[in-house]
Parts: sequence; structure tokens; C-alpha cells
Amino acid sequence: MWGRPGPSARRQHAGTSFPEDPPAYGIARQNGAYYPVIMRTISVKLPDELLAQLVRRAKARRVTKSSLVRESLEKGLHEQPSTGAVSCYDLARDLAGSVKGLPKDLADNPKYMEGFGQ
Repeated sequence: MWGRPGPSARRQHAGTSFPEDPPAYGIARQNGAYYPVIMRTISVKLPDELLAQLVRRAKARRVTKSSLVRESLEKGLHEQPSTGAVSCYDLARDLAGSVKGLPKDLADNPKYMEGFGQ
């Protein structure tokens, strides 16, 4: 679209100067088509439901799917990493084996489980 037009267009507009580069500001620069940094293209495979959520959210916010994915990635990557799910054993690890006088096979002998949970 920008740049020097072809020979036939130059003949039609003789005496008109054509810009070599697009203007610094204008409608085309305001719609997000040009980015302040170099962007690389990647491909992402999404399940249908996640793609549908992405489409709905992008439409609701009136942004592109790409910008919403970028925003979500930035938020997700900048959050503090979670330490992961903590198991019951992790929470009570310091107590394991601390009670004296109990049978050694208490945790895995079925006879100790009779009536448990009733």
C-alpha cells in the first residue's frame, strides 16, 4: 500500500509526490497493526472449548485473539511460581512416626482399618 506506486499510477498522478515511508501517525498505526517491537509468529494448538473461550473474551473486550494471548502469557509468566499442590503427607511430614507405642504396620495392615470411617 505504501511506497512508490507503479508506472501507470505515476502517469495518472503526474506531478504528485508519493511518500517512500508511511506517515509516523495515522489510522493504520493506531489499530495495532504495527508493533513497537519486533514480533515473531508462533502456532498454538488449543482444544475447541479453550479456543471458544478465547474468541468470546476477545470479542467482549474488542481486542485481537493474539493480543489477548500475549497478555495472558505475560501475566502467567510473571506470576510467582506456585510451589505445587501440597499433599496431606507434606503438611504432616514432621509428625510422621512421632507417636510412640503404635504398631509398626498401622498404615498398611487391613485389620487396623476395620470400622474406620463409619
